[in-house]
Amino acid sequence: MSEKALRLGTRRSKLAMAQSGQVAEAVSQVTGRPVELVEVTTYGDTSREHLAQIGGTGVFVTALRDALVSGEVDFAVHSLKDLPTAQPEGLALAAVPLREDPRDVIVARDALKFTDLPRGARIGTGSPRRTAQLNAYARAHGLDIETVPIRGNVDTRIRYVHDGELDAVVLAAAGLSRIGRIDEVTDFLSVDTVLPAPGQGALAVECSADDAELIAALGELDDPFTRVAVTAERSLLAALEAGCSAPVGALADLLADGQIVKEMRLRGVVGTPDGSRTVQMSTTGPVPETHEAATALGRDLAARMLAQGAAGLMGERAQ
Repeated sequence: MSEKALRLGTRRSKLAMAQSGQVAEAVSQVTGRPVELVEVTTYGDTSREHLAQIGGTGVFVTALRDALVSGEVDFAVHSLKDLPTAQPEGLALAAVPLREDPRDVIVARDALKFTDLPRGARIGTGSPRRTAQLNAYARAHGLDIETVPIRGNVDTRIRYVHDGELDAVVLAAAGLSRIGRIDEVTDFLSVDTVLPAPGQGALAVECSADDAELIAALGELDDPFTRVAVTAERSLLAALEAGCSAPVGALADLLADGQIVKEMRLRGVVGTPDGSRTVQMSTTGPVPETHEAATALGRDLAARMLAQGAAGLMGERAQ
C-alpha cells in the first residue's frame, strides 16, 4: 500500500477519539501508513433528546457511514453496540478487534457498591436496558432505588454524582477503561445482575466493500472469538426486531476447559422499564465456526424468548 495517509472517520467525543486513536495506531502498524483522524459530527452528538426518543438505532452511525460512502474517509470506527443490526450494501465490517470488558459499572458517591446505596438512591442512566434490569434486581432483592434518565458524555454523567444531583450513574466499563478513568468505578456489575448491551465493549471497523486491499489490511485487527460472540448477540437483537435503544441485554461468552475453549453460551434478557416483568433465557452450544452458525444461535434463542412473551415487554418494536 502507498504511503498516503489513511483517513479514519470518528465521532468527536473524548471516548470516540480515544478508541479511534487506538485503532489508528494498530492500523498504522499493520499497513506502515500514517492514519489521520477525521472528526464527524453525528445526529446523536448534537441532539439533546434521550436516545429512546430519537430512535437510538444508528443515531451515532449514519453520518460516519455517509462520510465513507462519499469518500470523505477511508474507514470508520464505531462502538459496536451503536451499529444497526443490518449491514448496509457497499460497506464491509472489516474488523471486530478483541473486546474490552463488556460489563456495566457503577460510579457512586462515597465509593459505594450498588447494593450498599441508601434507600431511595437516585441512579442515572440513559439506557432502557439498564433501567429495566436494575429495577428488576432491586425488586427481587428488596432494594429501594429510583432510576433517573440522563444524557451526556462520561464527564457530564460522573459530574452528576460529584455535584450531589445523583447518588450513582451506570456506565460501560470499556468506555471508562479507554479514556483512562476505570479507577473511578466503585462497583463492577456482574453480568448475572445486568446483562450488557449486544456488542458492548467491542469496536467495529468499517470500510468500503469495494476496497479489497484495505479490507485485507484491516482484517489483521479482527478477533475471531469476539466476532462470533457479537454476531450471536446482534442476531438475537435483530430477531427480536429491536433497536439498540431497546431494553435488550445479551452476552455470548466462551466456556473453556483449562486453555481449551469448548463451548459458547449466549444469554439474553428483555424487561419492562419498572423491572416488574422480565424474560431471561440462555443457550449453550459448540463455538460457532461461521457467521451463519453464530447468527443461527442468536435467532434460535430469540425465538424461544418471543415464545415466552418477550415482544410484549419491549414497547415499540423497531421496524
